[in-house]
Amino acid sequence: MASPRDGRRVLVTGAAGYIGSHAALTLLESGDRVLGLDNLSRGHLGAVQILKKIGGPNFDFVKADLLDHAQLLSVMRDFRPEVVIHFAALAYVGESVHEPCRYWTNNTMGSLSLLDAMRRCGAHRIVFSSTCATYGTPAPAHLPITERCPQTPINPYGRSKLAVEQALLDSCGSREWPELGVALLRYFNVAGSDPQGRLGEDHRPETHLVPICLEVALGQRERVEVFGADYPTPDGTCVRDYVHVTDLVDAHRSALERVAPGTALIANIGIGRGFSVREVIDSCRRVTGAAIPHRDAPRREGDPAELFSDPGEAHRLLKWSPRFTSLDETVATAWHWRRAHPHGYAE
Repeated sequence: MASPRDGRRVLVTGAAGYIGSHAALTLLESGDRVLGLDNLSRGHLGAVQILKKIGGPNFDFVKADLLDHAQLLSVMRDFRPEVVIHFAALAYVGESVHEPCRYWTNNTMGSLSLLDAMRRCGAHRIVFSSTCATYGTPAPAHLPITERCPQTPINPYGRSKLAVEQALLDSCGSREWPELGVALLRYFNVAGSDPQGRLGEDHRPETHLVPICLEVALGQRERVEVFGADYPTPDGTCVRDYVHVTDLVDAHRSALERVAPGTALIANIGIGRGFSVREVIDSCRRVTGAAIPHRDAPRREGDPAELFSDPGEAHRLLKWSPRFTSLDETVATAWHWRRAHPHGYAE
């Protein structure tokens, strides 16, 4: 258990979620003081309890919604964060197509509420969890994707995130807020779990490919649905760049070390190559030893054919490189946690 120390005060929004909980864990192990904030609509109290056990007096948690501005401002004035890492968001592409107002309200208006509270309480640095979905469907000439790729999102999720990016860039160094420093980290598909098996990936409903494959391996699903087998890719299925969750949160930690007043830092976070849906299923078969049957299904709305990063700016600006570059190694960490927690945090 961590001992109290006068470390950085870091507010982590979405701290009960998959990436937010892993980020809080990394910060606590670095000796920082962390306040986790989550409305628990999709986060897990089980993850919070684990963080409390690990962080002890260096970790606290408040159930709050970013749209409750009065509560948010009160919490932030009490804690006085030096930096904010902002993960809280709805993040299902297909759901955003069917419920766009919900995504604009939660993701964009919630973020604007957070920014106003930061300005009022004197927190002037933020690391924002953005997404490759802001790039939309890049032309082949823009693959691998650099930060200079045109941002033309094709779904409400991507557009709601891009709007927050624009608000941050407009505010950064402005006359209204000259002290604001921002880091925008646009990351690709996230997979894996804490290598020590303390935290894992558990979404309700689960839509991410790796945990779905593992549920099939455990006999909890009959098969994997492959949404689209006729894309213009080598095997006809979507191609994505899979970055391990602990590598991703290491990039956030590096960004909060480097974000400076009045400046904006922008970087893609990925491993720099893509894996197809069929390649991911095959990796899960190798790791688990299970057959993992699949069935081809129609495409989902809002899915680009191919997204993978050029992580050169992250290497240059953040001095960051992924440790997990083997898909099988990433899947193995996810399987380690899922075998021990076959029903996720519900146990």
